[in-house]
Amino acid sequence: MKTRDRILHTTLELFNECGEPNVTTLQIADEMDISPGNLYYHFKNKTEILSELFDWYEREIGEILDVPETSLDVEDQWLFLHLIFEVIARYRFLYQDLVNVMSRHERLANKFKKIITKKTNASRLICQNLAEQGILNANPKEIDALCKSIVLTATYWISFSTVIDGEQSDDTLNQGVYQVMTLVLPYLREEERALLREVGESYL
Repeated sequence: MKTRDRILHTTLELFNECGEPNVTTLQIADEMDISPGNLYYHFKNKTEILSELFDWYEREIGEILDVPETSLDVEDQWLFLHLIFEVIARYRFLYQDLVNVMSRHERLANKFKKIITKKTNASRLICQNLAEQGILNANPKEIDALCKSIVLTATYWISFSTVIDGEQSDDTLNQGVYQVMTLVLPYLREEERALLREVGESYL
């Protein structure tokens, strides 16, 4: 792996482990056993590294949020949420200290707002699709409120679970997906409710 890529991967690990504000370029260089000068040859400062890692995150989450305009079912929504939470877990440092990180990096904050909007729109598209098929019973206002709750829970689940449980694990991801799907549960037909409960039992 090239040194530049090693810097990015190492920084991502340290950000996730220690929190972005607590990691310095000297710590990154020390972790990699390279000189600070070698690191600065590739990146002028930590902000440049953070910006490129955010670009990685933005590309990965963007691919998932491009929801196909086709018939979807409850299992499709479960998969959609699972993929979203996988990306959140890979870049959890953004979510663990979201307000702090975004308050210090205005450019990233503006880009993150757009991602939040895309998440909401993607959730709305899925819920509207389910409603049109008669799978989900909700009016437009209820769908709008439901989608905001879905995005809210997904965005702050890492922070919540960190406070409650401390360390993150695969169970954290699974519980997050399940927690969001329980928001949808009351609006589903009985057949899909039963399916969702069955999937949930095997998932946790």
